[in-house]
Amino acid sequence: MTDTAVELETVESVEGAQLGQPVPVSDEQLVAMLVERARSEGLQLTGQDGLQQQLTKRVLESALEGEVTDHLGYEKHDAAGRGSGNSPDGGRAKTVLTDVGPVEVKVPRNTSGTFEPEIVKKRQRRLTGVDAMVLSLSAKGFTHGEIAAHLAEVYGAEVSKQTISAITDKVMEGMAE
Repeated sequence: MTDTAVELETVESVEGAQLGQPVPVSDEQLVAMLVERARSEGLQLTGQDGLQQQLTKRVLESALEGEVTDHLGYEKHDAAGRGSGNSPDGGRAKTVLTDVGPVEVKVPRNTSGTFEPEIVKKRQRRLTGVDAMVLSLSAKGFTHGEIAAHLAEVYGAEVSKQTISAITDKVMEGMAE
């Protein structure tokens, strides 16, 4: 399934088709459509390049695009931005470790360099769910090496023992305060 293959067609009921009006799709129907389409195209639901990773990528990128639009005060290619001196300026690829494994996202930029993303902050390499998972495994008695091996086996993510140590140390400092 390519990036464009995840796009959904409008679902119309018989009544809606007769009126030429699209009918809203419930969340359950949307999920069922995505899963069915993924299965019919031979896409795994989980794992490397699976549906979960693709959805996570789409959600993160959409949220980041919404953030930059809010920051600029106008939509990309909107006439309101002409001559403003601050326009969207492409983006940069960044890989973040998520609950579903590593996901490469395109983080948008603006010409003046004033955009500071909140969903995936600058220099952030892990989303909070990963930190919580590391802490949970640590609390259960897993060593840093075992946690690194678990993340590699389950998510295909190479996380160093030093990174795991930094996560647990950060939390311990917070608890000490």
